[in-house]
Amino acid sequence: MRALVQRVSEARVEVDARTVGAIGTGLLVLVGVTHDDTEDVARAVARKVHRLRILPGELSVADEPDAGVLVVSQFTLYGDARKGRRPTWAVAAPGSRAEPLVEIVADTLRDLGTRVETGVFGADMRVHLVNEGPMTLLIEL
Repeated sequence: MRALVQRVSEARVEVDARTVGAIGTGLLVLVGVTHDDTEDVARAVARKVHRLRILPGELSVADEPDAGVLVVSQFTLYGDARKGRRPTWAVAAPGSRAEPLVEIVADTLRDLGTRVETGVFGADMRVHLVNEGPMTLLIEL
């Protein structure tokens, strides 16, 4: 599983010109799932995101009660463009496998006490964000 984590002052996801998820200060987390990912991996990614000390003052979302997390599925994190001009996504898990694992990431963050918003799995989404820092990290478990 890959999670691209960005520290933001605000972020939102729109589907069909309607906002479906939005946060102020916190983390935008783009989640990619591969074929051999498990529920345990999804929970571990959520715990890692929850404890990352990348908010101002070296705080994590666990430390900052007003911080939110916006979780968005992103199969293209497993894109491979090493050959030719067209990327392949063969390493990305199919939606039927990926969707429940992305939901586990979001649900685990909620269980840890974090305010979580999400995109819509499989939808054509527009993601708007203001990256603070900029701060962007790739987590791969």
